[in-house]
Amino acid sequence: MHDTIFGRPYASATVPGELMADFRARVAQEQAQALEKRQAELAQQVSTQLTARERIRIWERRHGLTLPREPSERLMGIVAADTALAIEQVIEERERRHAARKSAAPAA
Repeated sequence: MHDTIFGRPYASATVPGELMADFRARVAQEQAQALEKRQAELAQQVSTQLTARERIRIWERRHGLTLPREPSERLMGIVAADTALAIEQVIEERERRHAARKSAAPAA
């Protein structure tokens, strides 16, 4: 059982009648599950079985950020390193998104 604060799970207070040892065990289990989930996401983020687009989306979800609009920004290199992609692949994805936004914008 857990609640969320700022969108992140945290162990809730003890359940009425729950022993302290049971509470500690529950918190430890929740922490282990959170660590397991994080490790799985990290593995997916660099998985060669996923496309560059999918890997970048995982990175964005994990960090709560989106690709910068300018390809020269330092963050592009960080995204490339964290996703095991070439910087050119990250820039290509940024350009693809930019083109999609441009074509979706209504003509004035």
